[in-house]
Amino acid sequence: MRILALLTEGELSVSDLTDILGQSQPRISRHLKLLVEAGLVERHREGAWAFFRLTDRGTAQRILRPMLDSLDRSDPQLLEDRTRLETVRAQRAQAAQAFFSRLAPDWDRIRSLHAPETVVEAAVLDALGPKPIRNLVDLGTGTGKMLQLLAPRAARTVGLDASHAMLSVARANLEKAGLSRIELRQGDIYAPPFPRNSFDLVVIHQVLHYLDDPARAIREAARLVSPGGRMLVVDFAPHNLEFLREAQAHRRLGFAPEQVAAWLDEAGLDCTLTRQLAPQKKADEQLVVSLWLGQDRRVATDWPLIESNKEVA
Repeated sequence: MRILALLTEGELSVSDLTDILGQSQPRISRHLKLLVEAGLVERHREGAWAFFRLTDRGTAQRILRPMLDSLDRSDPQLLEDRTRLETVRAQRAQAAQAFFSRLAPDWDRIRSLHAPETVVEAAVLDALGPKPIRNLVDLGTGTGKMLQLLAPRAARTVGLDASHAMLSVARANLEKAGLSRIELRQGDIYAPPFPRNSFDLVVIHQVLHYLDDPARAIREAARLVSPGGRMLVVDFAPHNLEFLREAQAHRRLGFAPEQVAAWLDEAGLDCTLTRQLAPQKKADEQLVVSLWLGQDRRVATDWPLIESNKEVA
């Protein structure tokens, strides 16, 4: 019960739980194995690490929620566990900040070349509009910026990144923002570990310019889009800042609007929106941020049903 109570605060590793609970690693692993086998807890690997979270689907969720909600939050043992959890999170945040600090000077230079992040984020929200988001995945989530922006609007939110270090930064940032129910997964954007038609919104934010084959990444991402779902791509317009290849490992120097639109079309998505955000100040070196919104051509049979039910009500 102590393990389950801790997992209500978000996903944790075996190491986290042994530090918090003061128990041996084999003992904690044994309890987690039983909880996973019972379908109450889900396990996923992140490099050499394994993270655990409460299941949020099926009968197990319907059993777990009332039971955990009935726990006495003022119980001395549970209070002590939560205090130790905050210590673990503080250590995680400190390690993430140290990692990010090493990258910050280069990132600050890049940010100075394009529109402020607040402007880009406002454009993302405007592009998506008020339509509800049920299942969202952010491919190449990095520091989790898009997750922080969009998770409050989604029923389920998942972030995928190939780098364990970046996922650690994202995890610390999300915890700091009070977003503990977001799923973070380590995986390859060319082979995302999710079933077809899993998400009604797929986001690829500032990722394509790092890839050797961005068209393939879009095709694989489109496989995840549910009928009638959408894909949002955010990246740079074409530019000639060659230093980004050497200093930041950029493989591509931006993308023309028609290029990404064609890739979306080939993947079965209609490009319903393109938008470009120029920097607020003109300079010799600058980057224009581009947005593309793709709409899956298949009919989403459940959306009309939901709307008609509302009208009847």
